[in-house]
Amino acid sequence: MNFGRALRFGLRLPVDVGCRPRQLIEIACLAEQWGLDLLVIPAGTAGDDLEPSTVASWIAGATVSLGLSVEARPATLHPAMLARAVASLDHLTEGQVELALQAGPSAAASGTADSVAAVGEAIAVVRELWNVLDRGLGRFTGRFYRLAGAKKAAPAHDVPISVDGQGQDLLRLVGLWADEWSRGCDAVTLTQGNRAVDEAAQGAGRDPREIRGRVTIRGGFGERTGRFTGTAADWVNDLLPLVFEHGEGTIVLDTVEREVAAGFASEVAPALRAAVDAVLPRGWSGARVRRSAVRARRRPGIDYEGAPPEMAEVVEPGDPAYARLRSGYLRGGAPGIILRAATNEQVTQALAFARRHPGVALSRRSAGHGVSGRSTNDGGIVIDVSLMNAIEVLDRKTRRVRIGPGARWAEVAAALEPYGWALSSGDHGGVGVGGLATAGGIGYLARGHGLTIDRLRAVEMVLADGSVVRADDSENPDLFWAVRGAGTNFGIVTAFEFEADDVGAVAFARLTQDASDLECYLVEWGRAVEDSPRDLTSFVIVPPPRGRRPALAVSRTMVESSDPETVRARLEPLAAISAMYAQDIVITSYAAVMDNACDDPPVSHGEPVSRSGLLRHVTPQFGRGGGSRDPQRRDRLVPAPLGRRRSRRCSFGCHGLRPPRRELRARGDGRCRRGGRPGLGPAEPFPRRPLHQLRVQPPARADRRGLAPMDPFASA
Repeated sequence: MNFGRALRFGLRLPVDVGCRPRQLIEIACLAEQWGLDLLVIPAGTAGDDLEPSTVASWIAGATVSLGLSVEARPATLHPAMLARAVASLDHLTEGQVELALQAGPSAAASGTADSVAAVGEAIAVVRELWNVLDRGLGRFTGRFYRLAGAKKAAPAHDVPISVDGQGQDLLRLVGLWADEWSRGCDAVTLTQGNRAVDEAAQGAGRDPREIRGRVTIRGGFGERTGRFTGTAADWVNDLLPLVFEHGEGTIVLDTVEREVAAGFASEVAPALRAAVDAVLPRGWSGARVRRSAVRARRRPGIDYEGAPPEMAEVVEPGDPAYARLRSGYLRGGAPGIILRAATNEQVTQALAFARRHPGVALSRRSAGHGVSGRSTNDGGIVIDVSLMNAIEVLDRKTRRVRIGPGARWAEVAAALEPYGWALSSGDHGGVGVGGLATAGGIGYLARGHGLTIDRLRAVEMVLADGSVVRADDSENPDLFWAVRGAGTNFGIVTAFEFEADDVGAVAFARLTQDASDLECYLVEWGRAVEDSPRDLTSFVIVPPPRGRRPALAVSRTMVESSDPETVRARLEPLAAISAMYAQDIVITSYAAVMDNACDDPPVSHGEPVSRSGLLRHVTPQFGRGGGSRDPQRRDRLVPAPLGRRRSRRCSFGCHGLRPPRRELRARGDGRCRRGGRPGLGPAEPFPRRPLHQLRVQPPARADRRGLAPMDPFASA
C-alpha cells in the first residue's frame, strides 16, 4: 500500500519531565539537531500542569524548523479556544504546527459514542473558525459545543488535524473528517483499522490518500528481544512492513532514553528512507493530495490536475493561502487558480499552463495594489510573482540596481537608503515594483527626478510564448520602449534594472485645509505646484464631505531639502491657499516616508468605480466639475513631469475612486480615519489656525521611523 506520503520521523515528548522549562527546550533542541521532523507534545505534559499549546509556544521560540504536533482533549479545552491558539501558533511558527485530538484515555481505547461525537463536534468547530473563505461569523450548534457568531481566524497554512484512538465509531470519524490517524503498531489492528477508515472516506467522497497514518513505537538497541530491538538494521526490517503493507507515513518514537532517541534519528530514520526509496519508484512521495473540501471549491474550465508541479506554490480556491491572495488592495477577486512563481522557468511553466486554457481569464500580480484590477479576476488564472522580490546592487559607481517585480517600494527604499540613493516610486510603500515600473510611476520625487520608468535601464521578461528575453536600449529596443508604460501587454517582467538617484534628507508635509470652495482650492493648488521649484512634488486628495461637516483637502508634499527655511518657503504658497485644520511636517528620509504600508493581506470586496484623466493645467472648469462630483467619490490629483526633465511645464493626473464599501470620516483633530463614531458637532469641528505658525520639525526629534510627533501649531 503506497499512499505517496513522504516519510516523517518524530519523537514523543516525555510526560514525566516535570515543570522544568530547560528540560523541555533541551529535548526539543536535540530532536531538531538530530534531524527529526516532528515533536509530539502530549496532552498531560508534566502531569497536566502545563497546557500543550503553551508548551508548544515555549518550544517554538527555541527551535527553527521542528514540526510541533499539539495533542489536546476537547473535554478539557473548548475547541474554539484551541482553534484560536493553534492558528496563532501556526502564524508564529510559519507552518510548523499540527493539531492532534484525543477523546480521552478510555474513549481512545473503546471509541464510545458520546466521546467520539464530542471529538467530531470539536473538529467541526475548529474547521468552522478556520474557514475564512466563507465570509461571516462562525456558527455551529451541536450536542456538546455551540458557536453563536464567533469571529473567525484562520491559520496561515494547512494545519492537519489528527485523531488518536480505536473503535468503529472513532475510525469512521477519522475517515469522514480527520487528516491523520494516530495509533499503535499492532498488525491486526492496523489492517482492520485501515479498512474501516478507507471505507468511511470513500463513502464520504474522500480520497483515502488524504489521511496520513501515524504509528507510535517503543524499543531499544542492544540484544534482540522482540520488535524494535537489536540493531538499526533490525529496526528497519520491523518498520518496512508498516510502510509497505499499511501505508504508514509518520513514525514516532516514545522513549525517555536519550541514546535510543539519538540512534533512532541518526541510524534508523536514514536507513529506512533509503530502503523505501530503493523499492518504490522515483518521485513516489512528490504528489500533493488535496482534501475533498478543497477540491469541492474548484472552478469549471481549469485543469487542476495538470497544474505545473514545478511552481513554487499552487493555490486553489479551497486552500488556506487563497484568502490572502484572491483580492487586490482595491478590488475583490475570486480566481480559479493562483500560480506562484519564484524563477523565470516557473513563469514559463505558468504561461504554458495558461496557453492551454485559451478561454480562461489571465491576470498577473506582483503585489496586487493596482487600481486597474489586472492583478485578479473571477474564475481565471493568476500568475503571482510576489516571491521574485530580490534587491541587488549591481554597480555602486553607476548606481545600477536589479530589483524583482515582487519587491515592494518600501523595501526598495529601505535597501537603497544606506547608499544615499532613492527611486521615485509612487506614494505608498505597499505597491509592488512590477506594476508601477511597467505603467509609469508618479511618485513624491517625480518633478525633480521624473517617473519611475525614466530611471529604468533594462528588463528581463518572459514573453507569451515562454521565451525569456532581455530588453534595453541596444537589445530589443522596441520592446524596451513598449514595456515602459504598457509592459503588462507584452509579457511578464521578472527583473528590472534601474539607475538610482542620489537623494538625501527630505521634508514631508501633510496639510489638511478647508475646501469649501473647491474650485478655488484646486486652481490655486495647481498654480502653486506649477510655480514651485522642481524639488517640490505634491499630491492632493479630496475626500467626500460627510453631513454638515466642512469639505476638506489633504495635500501630501515632499520637498527635497533638509533646510527648514527652504522647506518653509516651498510650503507657504500651499499653506496660504485656505484655512489650515491640521499640519504634520517632518524632515526625514525618503525610506521613512515610504514606510507607510502594513503586511496585512488585502481584504477588498466588490468593484470600485474608477476614472482617470490627464490635465495640462488645473482649470476653473475642472474645479467646478470636481465640486459637483459624486458625493461618494474621492478625487486625487498628482503632478507629473511633461517634456524634458528641467522644463517648468507640468501636467496633472486626476484619479477619481468610488469605494464599494469603505468610507472616510473626519475626526475632531482634523485627521482622517475609517468608520468614525457619531457625535461630532456639525459646525466648526476643527479649530482654525493662523497660517504664519507653520513650523518644520527638525530631524533631531525624529522617532525610530524618522516621523516625529510634534505640536504643529506651536508658536514659531
